[in-house]
Amino acid sequence: MTVAIALLTQDLRLHDNPVLRAAADAADQVVPLFVLDPDVAATGFAPPNRAAFLADCLTDLDTALRALGSRLILRPGPAPTATARLAAEVDAVSVHVAAGVSAFAHRREQALRELLGARLHVHDGSLTVAVPGAVTPAGKDHYAVFTPYFRAWQQAPRRTVQRAPRALHTPEGIAGEPVPTAAPDSPALPKGGERIGRRLWKGYALDQYDELHDDLAADGTSRLSPYLHFGCLSAAELVASAERHGGSGAEAFVRQLAWRDFHHQVLAARPEAAHHDYRPRGDHWSAAPGGEPPLEPPDDEECEAWRQGRTGFPLVDAGMRQLAHEGWMHNRARLVTASFLAKSLYKDWRIGARHFLHLLVDGDLANNQLNWQWVAGTGTDTRPNRVLNPLTQADRLDPDGAYVRRWVPELADLPGRTAHRPWRLDRTPPDYPAPIIDPDTISTRLRRGRGLD
Repeated sequence: MTVAIALLTQDLRLHDNPVLRAAADAADQVVPLFVLDPDVAATGFAPPNRAAFLADCLTDLDTALRALGSRLILRPGPAPTATARLAAEVDAVSVHVAAGVSAFAHRREQALRELLGARLHVHDGSLTVAVPGAVTPAGKDHYAVFTPYFRAWQQAPRRTVQRAPRALHTPEGIAGEPVPTAAPDSPALPKGGERIGRRLWKGYALDQYDELHDDLAADGTSRLSPYLHFGCLSAAELVASAERHGGSGAEAFVRQLAWRDFHHQVLAARPEAAHHDYRPRGDHWSAAPGGEPPLEPPDDEECEAWRQGRTGFPLVDAGMRQLAHEGWMHNRARLVTASFLAKSLYKDWRIGARHFLHLLVDGDLANNQLNWQWVAGTGTDTRPNRVLNPLTQADRLDPDGAYVRRWVPELADLPGRTAHRPWRLDRTPPDYPAPIIDPDTISTRLRRGRGLD
């Protein structure tokens, strides 16, 4: 009997899993492996919220595999040595893993190749719709602007979406660790796993996406981003399903998945963009990296007010409190809160990116860092001086103040859009802070002053 190993990383699913399928095609028996890698924790990418969601994902995947006659094997890391050790134990004919785009993933693949040689098979396109390096402009290694990338992405060939296996056989007697438990920081963290992710997708009203995805109070987004980050859902399968459905809502949804691919292809070509300006603009932030950690002075009251949702700007505070409570934030609120930190307070984008990565259950390196750079004007935005004025955005995205009242209980009794400007009331709510910068001069205080939205 031949044995292959499927080393699972951010592809914790049965449906449309090229790694699992390739391992099943390569041998009589398959060992689905997940490595509890201390190197991931050492880099800061395993904070409590994502650790708790990951535990759900692993438990769900093990249950699904057992229904097929298999089981998930967990081993302590580092991943390269743990995988090579298991390959020796079972005399594996091949080891299969999804290609990543981060510097960490590149180092892991190189170490696996050194230990396993030709037995290692790295599969492109498992984590994205398009292979990160496959859609490129003439003479360049990646697209630096989204719109031309999207046009090319729409025309690029795609792999066939694969069905879940009907049966998998795994050798008996392989030792493994139990699924670790973790307590999240956020009390309303969603539950992880492919089963829940597929149920959310099946029940989502896709037709409403185009109309409601920017409406903060309606909460009309799919909330699938954590399941995409951990690979409980396949981006390729979601795109194929949305395109079959058709309509403006599906088109808008597919465009957002193209943005995800766009950021992955940028990071694949420029791994240093995770921590360094993609397009340096010569910024001199009021709180700037002077070595890590910390990224800002320990007594920076503005940064702390932003983190705590106590800036005195209700829309900003609502977004930051949603993040703390759910480990998730509406995409438009992410842009507004990020712009407030980077453009209104003029703090280094890495301060905010680090805080988001600590709490976001969908904290994806490519999407988080490159979205922060887009907002800060150091990334791929063709309008680097763009500023998202929190008051203008509040009127546009939460016109009745419902989102603010939901997340800032101090303002729950304020009617309509008065909730966005409590400082204008004769008697301000006693438990809500005064604005940390002058709201009447915010447009002129914004450091770059042009391109306000």
